[in-house]
Amino acid sequence: MAFKTDIEIAREAKKLPIQQVGAKLGIGAEDLVPYGHDKAKVSAEFIASKQGNKDGKLILVTAINPTPAGEGKTTTTVGLGDGLNAIGKKAAICIREASLGPSFGLKGGAAGGGDAQVVPMEDMNLHFTGDFHAITSAHNLLSAMIDNHIYWGNSLGIDNRRVAWRRVMDMNDRALREIVSGIGGKENGVPRQTGFEIAVASEVMAILALAGDLKDLRTRLGRIIVGYTYDGQPVTAEQLRCAGSMAVLMRHAIKPTLVQTSEGSGVLLHAGPFGNIAHGNSSIVADRLALKLAEYVVTESGFGADLGMEKFFNIKCRVSGLIPHAVGIVATVRAIKMHSGRYKIVAGKPLPEAMAREDLDALRAGSGNLAKHIENVAQYGIPAVVAINRFPTDSENELAELTELALKAGATKVVVNEAWAKGGEGAEAFAQAIVEACDKPSRFRFLYDPSAPIKDKIHAICTKMYGAKGVRYSASAEASIARLAGRGFGALPVCMAKTHLSLSHDPKLLGRPEGFTVPVEDVKVSAGAGFLYALCGTMKTMPGLGSDPAGAHIDLDADGHVVGLF
Repeated sequence: MAFKTDIEIAREAKKLPIQQVGAKLGIGAEDLVPYGHDKAKVSAEFIASKQGNKDGKLILVTAINPTPAGEGKTTTTVGLGDGLNAIGKKAAICIREASLGPSFGLKGGAAGGGDAQVVPMEDMNLHFTGDFHAITSAHNLLSAMIDNHIYWGNSLGIDNRRVAWRRVMDMNDRALREIVSGIGGKENGVPRQTGFEIAVASEVMAILALAGDLKDLRTRLGRIIVGYTYDGQPVTAEQLRCAGSMAVLMRHAIKPTLVQTSEGSGVLLHAGPFGNIAHGNSSIVADRLALKLAEYVVTESGFGADLGMEKFFNIKCRVSGLIPHAVGIVATVRAIKMHSGRYKIVAGKPLPEAMAREDLDALRAGSGNLAKHIENVAQYGIPAVVAINRFPTDSENELAELTELALKAGATKVVVNEAWAKGGEGAEAFAQAIVEACDKPSRFRFLYDPSAPIKDKIHAICTKMYGAKGVRYSASAEASIARLAGRGFGALPVCMAKTHLSLSHDPKLLGRPEGFTVPVEDVKVSAGAGFLYALCGTMKTMPGLGSDPAGAHIDLDADGHVVGLF
């Protein structure tokens, strides 16, 4: 039996006019700025007018460490929102915008799948309302202003060797990781070594996700450190007189965009920092607004609970003051079997046929990964509900075994989720379990005290969240930590930049690795966003394309419709 593709299902969805979607959440037509018929920005005036409303309950969806098999975290997030509405609750969904890099690379789009999708799917994955272009333009304007300042005499005394601000683009392109700019003669500027990062790793993106409003955004942009003087003093975007222009480019991007699921549930899409090389969560603006409009708000964090969830709690929750009520952990039978390490998996290639057969031994061997993530949620005092996304190849014995393993690890409840095939109806059991979990008393606590020494915070994350035995610092990292503490940045929370494919820093260490030491190669500051970030191992902030990228399969059909997008 041939299944319809995600894009075919999305195209068949009966979309409501965006004004009707807004009306369900209490947003008037006059408070929406339409971008066509099926998406609209929510006005800043409306957002400000709802600040006195009582908050709903906040639910975070996270997952095990992702595998090439795909776990369906966004599908589950969307399905949960639809499921909550299906059982009579008023729910809204907040998720990140999609980057063009993964859409044309290996991961694909970020709109969900099957009957649990955000629509319009093509627009969401391709440019959308232009927020990412605004981020890229604002970021690169600052890059241009730095080089221009140096060219015209460098009155701030910026050390050309210590410019920390690189350029960005929203595409995977390994050839631009390291470049030399300013060559070709004096009229082309001052030569220096620099490079590109992907736009979702930009500090401007992090600022958008963490800013409370346009005024806060403007202030944070001014705090960005672009480099250092010859005597080691930081130079900011404010000193370069660029922050105002950056804010002008970002003035519409600060507004979240309202879209809908294929079942008409309201979705606020806003910001999109990666979960491995950035903090991996949608915006505070969207979360705060949704909580004023709905009884339950479902949001998701990037990659596994060791990354996006940890950063959601220790960075985003500290800034926003929001307290989560429950966590949903997404897992699949085949992904858990993959974490056993007994199958050879090649990203972008079909899964081994043997994975489709019942294998309880492999399931047990890989279940440590799920168990650790359940334990990680418990460290924050929040109930964890496990959603097993069902695939046609899952046997009843495997589903029963994984359910038992998750309950033994401490899950509040385990449900089999069928949102991909049945939409909100298939997620009703998950929705009911989440409602019950949200009714439990909140005992939320942070993992560490931000005033603790930098190394203590890194050690807490690595040992408590990853299960490492310790941390090893390079000479460069040691010097950076001492320098950052001396400049007054020691009390900031820490964003760990590591692989998403393992609890450890090594993508080859599947399941629940033990006895490893996390290498920290450097520690830097995002002063505007308000956190430190530690680079673990050989983490790249500009991904590359694979041997057979998704972009090679995306095209237009005879009617001008997008095909091949997934």
